[in-house]
Amino acid sequence: MRLRTVLATLVLAAVALGGQPATAATPVTIAYARWTHTWELVLTDGHVVKVPEALAVAPPDAVNPGARAAFLVSGDGRRFFYFRKSDGRFAERTLHGREHVIRDLTVATTGEEWPSVSYDGGFVVTKTSAPGLGALLDLRKGRSLPLPGKTDTWNFAGFSPDGARLLMQGEDGRMTVFDRELRTRLRSKTRLWATALANDHVTAAEPVGSWPKSRTLRLVDLRTGKASRTVTVRLPRGRRIDDLDFDKAGHLVVRSKTETGVTVYRVSKTTGAVTRVRSLVRPDTKIWVLPGDDAYEPWTEKK
Repeated sequence: MRLRTVLATLVLAAVALGGQPATAATPVTIAYARWTHTWELVLTDGHVVKVPEALAVAPPDAVNPGARAAFLVSGDGRRFFYFRKSDGRFAERTLHGREHVIRDLTVATTGEEWPSVSYDGGFVVTKTSAPGLGALLDLRKGRSLPLPGKTDTWNFAGFSPDGARLLMQGEDGRMTVFDRELRTRLRSKTRLWATALANDHVTAAEPVGSWPKSRTLRLVDLRTGKASRTVTVRLPRGRRIDDLDFDKAGHLVVRSKTETGVTVYRVSKTTGAVTRVRSLVRPDTKIWVLPGDDAYEPWTEKK
């Protein structure tokens, strides 16, 4: 994704963004979000959209007052999520759409509960400090789903790129693949951990070694429970695996923090050879959020 010079600044109204919507041939999406004195969205055409209604920190009556409030962008860059200044509720919207309030989540639990969203922005999962899960929300159908097995002791690992499956670890240590109705689709035969799930809903991957210095990974076949040999990712000197995932085509993708921002690499599953997909330069701003980021990434806050 290549950013052009900022052309103009738009203000996001309470109901919908003005201006001409993007055509199907040249869709405009969110390149990243940044916080200076207010939240702003920088679009792929260079325009900047202000989001003045989004909270930056938790209010004084929250569990952790002053903690940074989550602001998320879906992986496809089409939806963004924030806590509202007016009532502390979590909200979702598109660039040209109306605000949808997610009443199950409030800013009061900031620092104790962390939301994650699927690539398409249609599903939200919150992890808690308990540990365990808080909420499982299907935004397409506008409903909250009960936790599987009537227990909150699940560890959420991630979504498949198509958003159709959720990968979670149960109390017994086994990885389980759920569909969006939270029906069990596959349960691993072993207790091998994984953090990323491919679109075949069977192949998973995990970094190997002590975080955050890992430069190796392995694949896990969740159907057989078997792991591949460990593969060293051939990142440039000083780089490490900061985020591991699959793209929609099934390629392994690694994001790695650099001195100037983030570089995205496609990784060979057999040799660990990397192909640079793109590099993103960090803007001079306190907080920087990329599409697909969780509530905190190594590059989120300027150190």
